[in-house]
Amino acid sequence: MMKVKICGNTNLDDAMAAVQDGADAVGFVFYAKSPRAVDPKTAAEIISRLPPFVVPVGVFVNEDLSVVRRIMEECNIPLAQLHGEESPQYCAELGRSVIKAIRIRDSRDLERMTTYQVSGFVLDAFVEGKPGGTGVTIDWDLAAEAQMLGPIILAGGLTPDNVLEAVRQVRPYAVDVTSGVEASPGKKDHAKVRAFIANAKSWTW
Repeated sequence: MMKVKICGNTNLDDAMAAVQDGADAVGFVFYAKSPRAVDPKTAAEIISRLPPFVVPVGVFVNEDLSVVRRIMEECNIPLAQLHGEESPQYCAELGRSVIKAIRIRDSRDLERMTTYQVSGFVLDAFVEGKPGGTGVTIDWDLAAEAQMLGPIILAGGLTPDNVLEAVRQVRPYAVDVTSGVEASPGKKDHAKVRAFIANAKSWTW
């Protein structure tokens, strides 16, 4: 069954609703410029309430290594999602499990993925000046080509209406959504979350 990550959580109500609807992972954005940014104290309180086998993921953008390590330790986050220009060396030096976000423009971005030794890749749309959460759809054909380079988490413009077709075409390891299930930036529309998860998980291998 397709794995689903609901990202950009800022409150307990949204995170628990996603979990109850079947989310496998919930993401927390530690990037001050994001409208979905959450402070570590709030994130830690939410994460302490998550049931077993639901993975909390910390999203960081060009942050100092020491800050990422500290937040992950304070919040009990096992997995870092790096959405900036972090180098392969940075990912290795972090000393934590990493999924690296790659903003896709063309095939050259797929070639860049070969330089990283990470647990997986989030494929997102390239929008100048914005590291993610833009609601812009990526080229699904390019995303499908990336399968040979490691586990792929498909993001970028996914909604309850298009996620089933996306997983049919790309066959990713997982899907990741933020803006496509929001009522407003940082606040989830629970009906959209429920529909997104149900539609994504309705596809079987």
